[in-house]
Amino acid sequence: MGLLLTGISPRAARALFDKEFAPFCLEASLRQNFNKLKDLKDKKYINQNQWYLLFPRFPDVPMSSTFDVTLIITLLRNLTNVNSPHGGFDKLPTANETTTGSDLARIKVGGQSLKQECDQLKTKILDQTNKEIILEIKNSKSQIEELKSEMKKLKAEQDEVIPKNIRGK
Repeated sequence: MGLLLTGISPRAARALFDKEFAPFCLEASLRQNFNKLKDLKDKKYINQNQWYLLFPRFPDVPMSSTFDVTLIITLLRNLTNVNSPHGGFDKLPTANETTTGSDLARIKVGGQSLKQECDQLKTKILDQTNKEIILEIKNSKSQIEELKSEMKKLKAEQDEVIPKNIRGK
Protein backbone atom coordinates (compact mmCIF):
# COMPACT_ATOMS: atom_id res chain seq x y z
CA MET A 1 0.00 0.00 0.00
CA GLY A 2 2.90 2.32 0.77
CA LEU A 3 4.38 1.77 -2.67
CA LEU A 4 1.03 2.43 -4.27
CA LEU A 5 0.65 5.73 -2.44
CA THR A 6 4.24 6.95 -2.69
CA GLY A 7 5.40 5.43 -5.96
CA ILE A 8 2.84 4.42 -8.52
CA SER A 9 -0.02 6.83 -7.79
CA PRO A 10 2.03 10.05 -8.04
CA ARG A 11 3.74 8.83 -11.23
CA ALA A 12 0.42 7.87 -12.77
CA ALA A 13 -1.23 11.16 -11.87
CA ARG A 14 1.79 13.09 -13.18
CA ALA A 15 1.72 11.14 -16.46
CA LEU A 16 -1.89 12.16 -17.02
CA PHE A 17 -1.16 15.71 -15.91
CA ASP A 18 1.72 16.04 -18.39
CA LYS A 19 -0.58 14.81 -21.17
CA GLU A 20 -3.18 17.44 -20.26
CA PHE A 21 -0.68 20.24 -19.57
CA ALA A 22 2.34 19.95 -21.84
CA PRO A 23 5.43 20.77 -19.76
CA PHE A 24 6.74 23.35 -22.25
CA CYS A 25 3.55 25.44 -21.95
CA LEU A 26 2.62 24.69 -18.32
CA GLU A 27 3.44 28.21 -17.16
CA ALA A 28 1.20 29.77 -19.83
CA SER A 29 -1.62 27.33 -19.01
CA LEU A 30 -1.44 28.23 -15.32
CA ARG A 31 -1.39 31.96 -16.03
CA GLN A 32 -4.38 31.54 -18.35
CA ASN A 33 -6.27 29.89 -15.48
CA PHE A 34 -5.05 32.31 -12.80
CA ASN A 35 -8.54 33.40 -11.70
CA LYS A 36 -9.75 29.79 -11.29
CA LEU A 37 -6.59 28.92 -9.39
CA LYS A 38 -6.94 31.99 -7.14
CA ASP A 39 -10.51 30.93 -6.38
CA LEU A 40 -9.29 27.41 -5.48
CA LYS A 41 -6.67 28.98 -3.21
CA ASP A 42 -9.27 31.21 -1.57
CA LYS A 43 -11.44 28.12 -0.97
CA LYS A 44 -8.40 26.36 0.57
CA TYR A 45 -8.17 23.65 -2.11
CA ILE A 46 -4.67 24.95 -2.86
CA ASN A 47 -2.41 25.89 0.05
CA GLN A 48 0.28 28.57 0.11
CA ASN A 49 3.15 26.15 -0.52
CA GLN A 50 1.36 24.71 -3.54
CA TRP A 51 0.65 28.25 -4.76
CA TYR A 52 4.39 29.00 -4.72
CA LEU A 53 4.96 25.89 -6.85
CA LEU A 54 2.35 27.05 -9.35
CA PHE A 55 3.71 30.60 -9.53
CA PRO A 56 7.38 30.53 -8.51
CA ARG A 57 9.52 33.65 -8.52
CA PHE A 58 11.47 34.48 -11.66
CA PRO A 59 13.65 32.86 -13.05
CA ASP A 60 12.04 29.63 -11.83
CA VAL A 61 9.17 28.11 -13.80
CA PRO A 62 6.48 25.69 -12.63
CA MET A 63 7.24 22.01 -13.21
CA SER A 64 4.91 19.10 -12.58
CA SER A 65 7.83 17.19 -11.03
CA THR A 66 7.61 19.54 -8.03
CA PHE A 67 3.83 19.13 -7.59
CA ASP A 68 2.47 16.70 -5.02
CA VAL A 69 -0.26 14.26 -6.03
CA THR A 70 -2.90 16.34 -4.21
CA LEU A 71 -2.10 19.42 -6.27
CA ILE A 72 -1.95 17.44 -9.51
CA ILE A 73 -5.36 15.91 -8.92
CA THR A 74 -6.85 19.26 -7.87
CA LEU A 75 -5.63 20.80 -11.13
CA LEU A 76 -6.87 17.89 -13.23
CA ARG A 77 -10.28 17.95 -11.57
CA ASN A 78 -10.74 21.69 -11.87
CA LEU A 79 -8.91 22.77 -15.04
CA THR A 80 -9.60 19.93 -17.46
CA ASN A 81 -12.64 18.27 -18.99
CA VAL A 82 -12.21 15.09 -16.95
CA ASN A 83 -15.70 13.84 -16.08
CA SER A 84 -16.35 12.91 -12.48
CA PRO A 85 -17.41 9.36 -11.64
CA HIS A 86 -21.09 8.68 -10.90
CA GLY A 87 -20.67 9.27 -7.16
CA GLY A 88 -18.31 12.24 -7.60
CA PHE A 89 -14.57 12.47 -7.12
CA ASP A 90 -14.70 12.05 -3.35
CA LYS A 91 -16.39 8.64 -3.36
CA LEU A 92 -14.74 5.39 -4.42
CA PRO A 93 -16.11 4.47 -7.87
CA THR A 94 -17.49 1.03 -8.61
CA ALA A 95 -15.17 -1.52 -10.21
CA ASN A 96 -16.98 -1.27 -13.56
CA GLU A 97 -16.33 2.49 -13.84
CA THR A 98 -13.22 2.76 -15.99
CA THR A 99 -13.15 6.44 -16.93
CA THR A 100 -10.20 8.73 -16.31
CA GLY A 101 -12.28 10.52 -13.68
CA SER A 102 -12.97 7.30 -11.81
CA ASP A 103 -9.27 6.43 -12.02
CA LEU A 104 -8.44 9.81 -10.53
CA ALA A 105 -10.92 9.18 -7.75
CA ARG A 106 -9.05 5.95 -7.03
CA ILE A 107 -5.67 7.66 -7.38
CA LYS A 108 -4.72 4.91 -9.82
CA VAL A 109 -4.36 6.51 -13.29
CA GLY A 110 -1.86 6.03 -16.09
CA GLY A 111 -3.03 3.15 -18.21
CA GLN A 112 -2.60 -0.60 -18.30
CA SER A 113 1.11 -0.76 -17.43
CA LEU A 114 0.61 1.06 -14.13
CA LYS A 115 -2.55 -0.93 -13.42
CA GLN A 116 -0.46 -4.08 -13.73
CA GLU A 117 2.05 -2.67 -11.23
CA CYS A 118 -0.83 -1.94 -8.85
CA ASP A 119 -2.16 -5.46 -9.28
CA GLN A 120 1.30 -6.89 -8.57
CA LEU A 121 1.43 -4.96 -5.31
CA LYS A 122 -1.53 -6.96 -4.02
CA THR A 123 0.58 -10.13 -3.92
CA LYS A 124 4.02 -8.62 -3.24
CA ILE A 125 5.98 -10.16 -0.36
CA LEU A 126 5.83 -7.85 2.63
CA ASP A 127 9.58 -8.06 3.33
CA GLN A 128 10.41 -6.82 -0.17
CA THR A 129 7.89 -4.01 0.20
CA ASN A 130 9.49 -3.00 3.48
CA LYS A 131 12.89 -2.82 1.80
CA GLU A 132 11.51 -0.72 -1.04
CA ILE A 133 9.68 1.59 1.35
CA ILE A 134 12.85 2.09 3.39
CA LEU A 135 14.78 2.81 0.19
CA GLU A 136 12.07 5.30 -0.84
CA ILE A 137 12.31 7.00 2.58
CA LYS A 138 16.11 7.20 2.29
CA ASN A 139 15.79 8.74 -1.18
CA SER A 140 13.24 11.23 0.13
CA LYS A 141 15.51 12.11 3.04
CA SER A 142 18.43 12.84 0.72
CA GLN A 143 16.18 14.94 -1.50
CA ILE A 144 15.04 16.92 1.53
CA GLU A 145 18.66 17.50 2.54
CA GLU A 146 19.47 18.69 -1.00
CA LEU A 147 16.52 21.09 -0.89
CA LYS A 148 17.61 22.44 2.50
CA SER A 149 21.10 23.01 1.15
CA GLU A 150 19.72 24.75 -1.94
CA MET A 151 17.50 26.95 0.24
CA LYS A 152 20.53 28.00 2.32
CA LYS A 153 22.43 28.89 -0.87
CA LEU A 154 19.48 30.90 -2.20
CA LYS A 155 19.11 32.72 1.13
CA ALA A 156 22.83 33.57 1.11
CA GLU A 157 22.57 34.83 -2.47
CA GLN A 158 19.52 36.90 -1.57
CA ASP A 159 21.35 38.41 1.41
CA GLU A 160 24.20 39.42 -0.90
CA VAL A 161 21.94 40.92 -3.57
CA ILE A 162 19.42 42.74 -1.40
CA PRO A 163 20.99 45.17 1.08
CA LYS A 164 19.61 44.95 4.61
CA ASN A 165 18.23 48.52 4.54
CA ILE A 166 16.04 47.66 1.53
CA ARG A 167 14.62 44.58 3.27
CA GLY A 168 13.68 46.76 6.22
CA LYS A 169 15.79 44.98 8.81
